[in-house]
Amino acid sequence: MQLPVSQYNELLQKKQEKLTALLRPFNAPTIQVFDSPTSHYRMRAEFRIWHEQGDFYHIMFDQSTRKPYRVDEFPIASRLINQMMQTLLPLLKQQEILHKKLFQIDYLSTLSNQIIVSLLYHKVLTEEWQQAAETLRKQLIERGFDIQLIGRASKQKICLNQDYVDDVLPVAGRNYVYRQVENSFTQPNAVVNCKMLEWAVDCTKESKGDLLELYCGNGNFSIALAQNFRKVLATEIAKPSVAAAQFNIAENHVDNLQIIRMSAEEFTQAMNGVRAFNRLKGIDLTAYECNTIFVDPPRAGLDPDTVKLVQGYDRILYISCNPHTLCDNLQELSKTHRIEKVALFDQFPYTDHMESGVWLIRK
Repeated sequence: MQLPVSQYNELLQKKQEKLTALLRPFNAPTIQVFDSPTSHYRMRAEFRIWHEQGDFYHIMFDQSTRKPYRVDEFPIASRLINQMMQTLLPLLKQQEILHKKLFQIDYLSTLSNQIIVSLLYHKVLTEEWQQAAETLRKQLIERGFDIQLIGRASKQKICLNQDYVDDVLPVAGRNYVYRQVENSFTQPNAVVNCKMLEWAVDCTKESKGDLLELYCGNGNFSIALAQNFRKVLATEIAKPSVAAAQFNIAENHVDNLQIIRMSAEEFTQAMNGVRAFNRLKGIDLTAYECNTIFVDPPRAGLDPDTVKLVQGYDRILYISCNPHTLCDNLQELSKTHRIEKVALFDQFPYTDHMESGVWLIRK
């Protein structure tokens, strides 16, 4: 697989021009552009396994034709994933119980050189499978890999020995530890993620009062941003992400961050007095003086009620994975706020995907 590395700058320029055009109706300032490494930038990858004439190998499907093509190396993925791909398959071939009815392999790597490998099967995983998998993990450790191995089948999940890795991200001269849980959301491009965090910290460095964050995940942004605020209140609905966030809070010695397990929509209902939630018992929302809000919503953007909630804050930091739904939200947000800063983060080189950030101040 060849990457069009020589075209990288041209492709990034086109993204900048497209985002500039989309934001022109909102009088946005010049976009700050944060580039990506041109190869080995993606920290996770998933491959189907193709069985053919007694052999098997990684495949992906062509997006236009849906035909499978063999993948022996994957320069988009981290070097650690590539090393594991090339080491793992020969070892799997040594034990039939490990490759029979194996249909997918997922990889999650880190900058700290840890990796999770998840093996997905169309069969029941027996004690015999587990013994073989333990042998496989020992073989990989002997070859220098810091690996967690997971087997998945219908209603089964077997961990050897845990389902998470701890990454270390350098942000503005400080190292942050982030626990990343298998099968939960993580930022795919770690180098660009560090740049996103530095940009967010820089935007909010003169802030006063408290911060509210919706969709906090494992605390990726809120932990780095906590240094700029008196207190931080963050929401997240997924239990594994909340548990990872609580670990990250403790590991990074952050003492001014509170996580609530609820969705942005539920929190909006709580703030508006529409519903009472047992999960908020013991939490005095009136003790927070949040005049800054941070949102990093899914591709659908913010729902109308959350947009109204967000407009109640003097400063809005909005990270978007979809510039079109961002612009939809800005139709309303721009009535009360102006865009102070804009950034383009090239999380996904060589694609049309754009990750962007806007920093808005009340007019």
